[in-house]
Formats: sequence, C-alpha cells, structure tokens
Amino acid sequence: MNAHRRRSALALPFALALVAGCGYNTIQTMDEKVNAAESQIKVQLQRRADLIPNLVETVKGYAKQEQTIFIQVAEARSKLAGAVQSGDLQQMAAANAALTAPLGRLIAIAENYPQLKSNENFRALQDQLEGTENRIAVARQDYNESVNTYNAYIRRFPQVLTAKVLGKKPRAYFELQTPAAADAPKVDFSH
Repeated sequence: MNAHRRRSALALPFALALVAGCGYNTIQTMDEKVNAAESQIKVQLQRRADLIPNLVETVKGYAKQEQTIFIQVAEARSKLAGAVQSGDLQQMAAANAALTAPLGRLIAIAENYPQLKSNENFRALQDQLEGTENRIAVARQDYNESVNTYNAYIRRFPQVLTAKVLGKKPRAYFELQTPAAADAPKVDFSH
C-alpha cells in the first residue's frame, strides 16, 4: 500500500505537468481571439451595409434616372447583410466583393452631377464609407493574423493532441474573393 501511494504521489505532479504543457488554456485563448477578430469583420461589414441606403438615397435625389445601379446596389447590399447574418466567412467575403463593383459605379455617378459632388451629406457619407472600407481591411488583417497564430499553434506537438481531443480544427482565413476587391472604391472630389 505504501508503494502505491508513492507512485500516486509521483504520478500526480507528472500528470499536472503534462496537462499544463498540453496547451489547453492557450488554445482556448487563441480561439477566443479569432472569434473576437471575426466579430470585428462582421461589425464592419454590417456598418458598410448600413451606410449604403443613405448613400443611395442621397444620390437618388440628384440622379433619379439611374434606377439600374440603385437596384444593383440594393441587391448586393441585401446579399451582404444576409451573409453577415449567416456568419459564414466565405459567404461574407463573396458578398463583400460582389458589392464593390456596383457601389463603385454608384459613387462614380457623382462625376456627372456637380451638385451631388458638392453636397455635404454625400461627402460625409463617402468619407464614412471610405473609413469603413479601411476598417474592413484592418479587421480582415487582424483576423487572418489571429487565425494564422491559432492554426500554427494547434499543429504543434503536444498541442495537436489536445486540439484533436477538443475537436479544434484549423480556422478558415477571410480571403479576398477577386483581385479587384483588394482596392476600396476611391472617389476624388477635388475636380
């Protein structure tokens, strides 16, 4: 009985050291960091989607005959809002990319309407939209860095064992869907 207690007394610190070295807490912390970064992407994409109706209404006040672009922007915005609600990163990235072209065309309409270009509300909305585009880029970069750190960590030994036990798998990156999506729409009001 005495030998059994000695073995148990020696096994307990060894087991604790093994559990402490398995990376459980670090995996959980990194996973939450990825979740927080993903949440920021959703917030910024939703912000983008929320700004668009005001921008469309402002442009409509000056360019009522541009109905086709208004419809295209509304459809693309609706898809983005739906993608954000779904939480699927790939769907969000595709919807965000699909919105870029019609939104760029909407903003380009301002070139044909000098009164619109000089409208304070339009300029303020354009500035907010541009700022949001920059926030989306930063959120995407932060998310992808968090995913990279997390994915690399759960592939190392002994963390790979802990990750398998916990059912933790590599997380997907938030990829740009098209080369054109890398560039936020740019509008120059200085003309």
